[in-house]
Amino acid sequence: MPAAIRVHQTGGPEVLTYEDVATTTPGPGEVLIRQQACGVNYIDTYYRSGLYKAPSMPFTLGAEGAGEIIGVGEGVSLFTAGDRVCYSGAIGSYASERVFPADRLIPLPDTISYEQSAGMMLKGMTAQYLVRRTFKVGKGHIILVHAAAGGVGLIICQWAKSLGATVIGTVGTEDKAALARANGADHTILYRSEDWVKRVAEITGGVKCDVVYDGVGKDTYPGSLDCLRPLGMWVSFGNASGPVEPMPMLTLAQKGSLFATRPTLGTYIAKREDLLASANDLFSVVAFGSVKIPINQRYALKDARKAHEELEGRRTTGSSILLP
Repeated sequence: MPAAIRVHQTGGPEVLTYEDVATTTPGPGEVLIRQQACGVNYIDTYYRSGLYKAPSMPFTLGAEGAGEIIGVGEGVSLFTAGDRVCYSGAIGSYASERVFPADRLIPLPDTISYEQSAGMMLKGMTAQYLVRRTFKVGKGHIILVHAAAGGVGLIICQWAKSLGATVIGTVGTEDKAALARANGADHTILYRSEDWVKRVAEITGGVKCDVVYDGVGKDTYPGSLDCLRPLGMWVSFGNASGPVEPMPMLTLAQKGSLFATRPTLGTYIAKREDLLASANDLFSVVAFGSVKIPINQRYALKDARKAHEELEGRRTTGSSILLP
């Protein structure tokens, strides 16, 4: 019988329950996927805690996964049973089986494993739009990546380095600093023991950064703005420490005519052609070896609570996956 991680009330990791669920029949335009791996992402904790509102209660958590199609609904022509697929999108991935809209699925190349794709689609496509579209990183740019040893951070470091940027990363421990450096960071800063704003100025000789990629939120504002050169861009794409307080627009003028944006992956891949372009760009850099996807934590599906505890406790690096 299929199983899933269900949330009946929002709260801490303790609200995650492992339950048997009924098999679902795919409707028109949908397919049924037997999942081989499910990704764990920080956004999952936002839905679990209630920071982001789930579409219904109770609900199944999770926003990315990979597996094999075992059922096809009416009107589906893009895929057939047996196809290998992956996705990032509507919540419901913490499950052994799930239905998914066929037009939001991505064909999985034979060169990419189920585990690898489950650990990289959301994080990897997030990194893709951040370094290729929100701010197009290139040779000579200086970038700052917060949480550089995290899932998105490690991918940004590698990708930006391959594009010719100088990469500065903030991390919490020496072990994470070593990991970030091994994945493309030229300089690392221990944010718990160092004045990271001052260190950025020192590292850059006072020039500061072209762009700051900030998935931390509350704890790194307004310091992130102080790490930018005039006309630099602050990209706030996550709230790991809590949401950023409202900011007066005049602050951007006072700190050097800065740009600020709060993008989401959903907007960047809303059209199917953009979804496929983003995924294929990611597949290409992984296949070429410019970006490696470290799956550093694997948990059984039933152990999703432990995965969340370790993720929120900042005891994880790289990608985490659940195995149904």
